[in-house]
Amino acid sequence: MVSKRTRRYLVATVLTFIAVTASDRAHVIESSESKESFDSEEIKCAIVLGNDMYSSDGLNTGFNYELLGQFARTAKRDLSIVTAHTGENYLDSLREGKIDIAVIPPSEAESHDGLMVSIKTGDNSVWAVSKEAPDEIMAINSWISYYEKTPEYSSAKERFFNAYNPHAKSRSSHISPYDSLIKEYAGKLGWDWRMLAAVIYQESRFSINSYSGRGAAGLMQVMPSTAEYYGIHDLTDPEENIKAGTMHLDRLQKMFRGQDMNEKEKVLFTLASYNAGEGRIADCRNLAEVRGLDRNKWEEVVQVIPEMRLDSIFKEDCVKLGKFQGHETINYVDSILDIYSTFCAICPA
Repeated sequence: MVSKRTRRYLVATVLTFIAVTASDRAHVIESSESKESFDSEEIKCAIVLGNDMYSSDGLNTGFNYELLGQFARTAKRDLSIVTAHTGENYLDSLREGKIDIAVIPPSEAESHDGLMVSIKTGDNSVWAVSKEAPDEIMAINSWISYYEKTPEYSSAKERFFNAYNPHAKSRSSHISPYDSLIKEYAGKLGWDWRMLAAVIYQESRFSINSYSGRGAAGLMQVMPSTAEYYGIHDLTDPEENIKAGTMHLDRLQKMFRGQDMNEKEKVLFTLASYNAGEGRIADCRNLAEVRGLDRNKWEEVVQVIPEMRLDSIFKEDCVKLGKFQGHETINYVDSILDIYSTFCAICPA
């Protein structure tokens, strides 16, 4: 049985689309259709596509995150988005009305009753709503149908599904879906933007829904406690995550001001501190100095890290935090330098 509200919606939609040209239809959707759906001021969404950090299907979560933001702006609604971790599906929450939209693979929708799904977004995702919300799915489908014909949609698909692979050797006009943000925040940090891009690639492969067992989250794998320190609360949001990560990098980098090291060495020690923590790197630098090495050169500090793994390190007064394995941190810095070198070779500054 179709509700009176739904019938009014369908009639108005058909008559309106007959009356306008194709170029005007996106405006029609913005000015009428989206506003007639989603009764609350905030659209609550969950993206349930899994961790696409190593996915061969592109950065589908980030793509849908961006589309949901554009849809909410069109509908003149606030928006909240969560990304599901392993074992979280949010479909019960959708059926119970606790969320409005769940972004899921099409195959997932086929195995669940009580849902209506949109046309595909990207190559392997749909937006699901409750069967009790026919107006919402019609508004979503109308918006997707016309938004996917816009240059903005084409640009988003290019950025998220043809992101640069640093292990390939072809030239590229972009490195990630977030180049503009990376350039902005790298400028505040005083870095070549491709170095910051290398850090983000190393941390997350540009996947906004990547997370670690320790709780680090998002593009720059920021710990929630670190984000809170900098006043950041939404680590899924690409800009908020990059902002938190670069604020932390900036704080670490400032620790090396006034010391006798060049800018390259400051970056290397900042990277090492981002990975291992400033206390661990301070211990390594102190031990290097005791051993007659230059505490301000990363290559010389690396030489004492094998000693930091031994029980005998507890006897060293200059070492405050005890044993430090250090393998991961050495590899981390080396990997970022390799990625940065490749980024410089294939993408203009």
